[in-house]
Amino acid sequence: MKTVLKTFAAALLLGAAAMGVAKADPVKIGVAAEPYPPFTSPDASGKWVGWEIEFIDAVCAEEKLDCVITPVAWDGIIPALTTKKIDVIASSMSITAEREKTIDFSDKYYNTPTAIIGPKDQKFGATPDDLKGKVLGVQVSTTHSAYAKKHFGPTAAEIKEYQTQDEANNDLAAGRLDAVQADSIALDAFLKSDQGKACCDLKGMVAPDDEVLGPGVGAGVRKEDTELKEKINAGIKAIRANGKYDEISKKYFDFDIYGGGGAQSN
Repeated sequence: MKTVLKTFAAALLLGAAAMGVAKADPVKIGVAAEPYPPFTSPDASGKWVGWEIEFIDAVCAEEKLDCVITPVAWDGIIPALTTKKIDVIASSMSITAEREKTIDFSDKYYNTPTAIIGPKDQKFGATPDDLKGKVLGVQVSTTHSAYAKKHFGPTAAEIKEYQTQDEANNDLAAGRLDAVQADSIALDAFLKSDQGKACCDLKGMVAPDDEVLGPGVGAGVRKEDTELKEKINAGIKAIRANGKYDEISKKYFDFDIYGGGGAQSN
């Protein structure tokens, strides 16, 4: 009888443990609710795909985290994190001192230059003198917006802000802008599209400014979520070491997206 009772008690404990695991809350991964190829975009079925999705999925798998992609408006993504609507930002967000006043970041997981593009029939570069008198489009609440206001604001005719990068690109293609500033990879994807090929080309890379643009892109977390931050850092380190990071990256890029210093995305 004692053996039966012990077995029954053990079964109850195992069942309770299993229920505890089953009830563990998923980690909500916030991404900007807009196409940002090749990093994050919804496919025809509405599933989010892209380099950054595969990257964060690999990190979550490595650390055995139950992660769920959760689209959020870009200009509300930090408030969504601080109010616990999401748990992590994995949306090409640059690590900056200004943002670190509110949230914390994982280690860098990529870093690419910032570019200026414009109409094919106009020849200019990416300096303040080159953009003198021009209307420059940027996405709102990004490091590009801050950079453009600081470096190009004194000479440009106007710094025009858009809710999404697509809107800025569309206005450039339609002739309503003279130039657009954004991450070089995101702009490269646009320049390779039919619309981009028809209208525009690369004008150059902006001068580095780590104070504004930061040292790279990291995953945003709440300041108190130190354990989650440690898990994400461990996952990044692991997939960099075991080759998974490179395996994912080679599907999308023919260069090392991890990069060194300089400017990068949002």
